[in-house]
Order: sequence, then C-alpha cells, then structure tokens
Amino acid sequence: MDLGIRGRKGIVCAASKGLGRGCAEALAEAGVDLVICARGRDALEATADVLRSKGVPVTAVVADITTEDGRAAVLAAAGPQVDILVTNAGGPPPGLWSDWARGDFLQAIDANMLTPIALMQAVLPGMMARGWGRVVNITSVSVKAPVAVLGLSNAARAGLTGFVAGTARQVAGQGVTINNLLPGMHATDRAVALDQGAARAQNISEDEARAQRWATIPVGRYGTPAEFGAACAFLCSMHAGFIVGQNILLDGGATNLSM
Repeated sequence: MDLGIRGRKGIVCAASKGLGRGCAEALAEAGVDLVICARGRDALEATADVLRSKGVPVTAVVADITTEDGRAAVLAAAGPQVDILVTNAGGPPPGLWSDWARGDFLQAIDANMLTPIALMQAVLPGMMARGWGRVVNITSVSVKAPVAVLGLSNAARAGLTGFVAGTARQVAGQGVTINNLLPGMHATDRAVALDQGAARAQNISEDEARAQRWATIPVGRYGTPAEFGAACAFLCSMHAGFIVGQNILLDGGATNLSM
C-alpha cells in the first residue's frame, strides 16, 4: 500500500533502537525525510545509516528530548515544515506508591507528559496552516489498564492522554490528526531487562521467565518493533485522516477490554 507520505518531513524521538527505531524504519520505507534523535551517539548514527540506505535524507541529532535544549536542537534541525511527529521517551522506573516524592512525579510528568505536549505546541501551528499533519505519541498499555508498580508512568501518561483527547478534536478540522499508540510487551531492551529481573527474583532461567510472560499474551509471543512501526506509519499516512484522538492498543490481546 502506498501510504502517500513520500517526501514529507518527519521527526521521530528516541529512534536509535526499540519502538522508536521501528517507527523510523517504517516511515523511511514510506519515503519520509527524517530527523531522528536519541541520547547515545553510536546507536543513533548506526540507525541513521540504516535509514539512509532506504533512500531518504536522515538528520541525526544527539539530544535528550526531555530537556528544553534537546527539543530546541531537534526542532532546529527539522526546520519550519514538520509534517509528521512521533513522540517517544523512556518510561519512569517502577516502584511502590510509598517510594515516590514530589520530585519523582515532576520528573515523570516532565518526560512523559510535558515533553510531547511541548513538541506538539511547536509543530501544530505549522501543520494547521498547511492543512495537513500527523502526530503519533508512543505511550503505554497502562493508559487503558494501569499497572500497579508503574504509578509514575500511569499518572504522567494519563495526563498526556487527556491533553490529546481535547487537542486532537480542536485541530482535526485543519487536516491534522493526533493519536496515541499504546504498546504492550515488545521484543526490546526493556523486555529483556524485565525478563532478567523476573528470572533473578524467581531463581529461574531467563528463558523460563520469558515463557511465563508469553503465556499471558494470547498470540504467545512479544510484539516486534517492525509490527509497531507499521502501525505508526499507517497512522501517519494519507489513509488515516479519519482516525482522531484514539488510544490504540498493540499488545497481542493481553489487555482484555470489552469496549
């Protein structure tokens, strides 16, 4: 399927690996000119080389997107015409409600709520003026089904979801769509870390820990970054103009919701 976005300019945050890289690769396959960012130079440059091999211009910016300076550097590299924005940042650490102080909540909100909002505020006016734009926020399955040990993430991402719910409907009439992708467990570094942690806690092998987690997913496996990226690219396509303000689960059926 021709996604109809060849030659568009896109920003993909935290794109050096994992789900961000999956999104960047899918958009590159669709012919999107990309600005990508991440904190680690080596992994970012390696990803940029792979993306360039697909025949699209790629600008790699070493930056922490959760900082004001980082966002400024990425936006400056992208220039005034940004057609596609994919926001993404690592989630806050797990813990118990009694573990966290005000500063912990502020840090989580800054990274996982205020950062994507700031990026949207920067690019939405131009998208609206040109009559076309796509924003996809990578959030979490916890938006639909809060995870007990991820209270910081639950709180911050719920705030972003509320912002998008209203804003998406205010800009849709100008040809701009905003949607959220909610990943469940995917085969990324985070999944490996969780499996290793479970293995240590239960004194079992990492393979056994992974099998336990797979058993909770109806498709019987983790998702792949490529699958996630394909969903992202479709939401960024010319075919997705009637999808507005949605929270779309990609979790292999693990979250059982009736509505």
